[in-house]
Amino acid sequence: MFRWLFGKKNKATNTNTQADIDEAESEAWYEAKSLFLCDLLGEEHTHVMHAIIPYVVGGGLDLYFYPNGIPGTGIATKELDDPHGEGPSNRLYNNYELVMFTRHAVDMENAKDDAAPFGRAMSNANAILNLIARYSSDATLNPFETCEFPEEMEDVGGKCLIFCDYEPKQPAVAIDLGLMLIIEIHRSEMEYARASGGRELIALLKEAGHYPYSDLDRPPVV
Repeated sequence: MFRWLFGKKNKATNTNTQADIDEAESEAWYEAKSLFLCDLLGEEHTHVMHAIIPYVVGGGLDLYFYPNGIPGTGIATKELDDPHGEGPSNRLYNNYELVMFTRHAVDMENAKDDAAPFGRAMSNANAILNLIARYSSDATLNPFETCEFPEEMEDVGGKCLIFCDYEPKQPAVAIDLGLMLIIEIHRSEMEYARASGGRELIALLKEAGHYPYSDLDRPPVV
């Protein structure tokens, strides 16, 4: 089991203040979470995409990049949960973060350029992750369920998604946290998942070599 370590002292009283404890707890949770994600996704990239306005006060997510695991790049969150389990949960995880994948190699110089392959993938993942992150604070998103955005929504209108737990191996880091994968899929694939089951669609995506990527420059599997 992971143990929280509190060592910072208040110099005036030589006791821990509540602010000290909260800060130490949050830092320990963040460090454990970072190790957990690296264990599943590979070493983290040195650059982070920081939001101008922090997510906790209604702004956007900071996004973290993982180019050293499977081919391509994982794009993950680290801000959805806290040490007290106040973030999103589902029938599988008490706490979870989100991840999406693109086949494109990380390209930080063009990460904000929609004309560049990685820039387009980054923009798409950024829009989807931010919306699903907010949605997950109120809704329960379980593995193999699907989601579609209304056509009138800006940037994401008409997009179809499927959720899946992402654990390619047993993590070595002991922490009460899971990783939920979001995959953008073709509409015909979403309809198949709703008719035949999301687990069956995930199996088809794996068989065709498209899992866990959200790039739609591929033919549908159904």
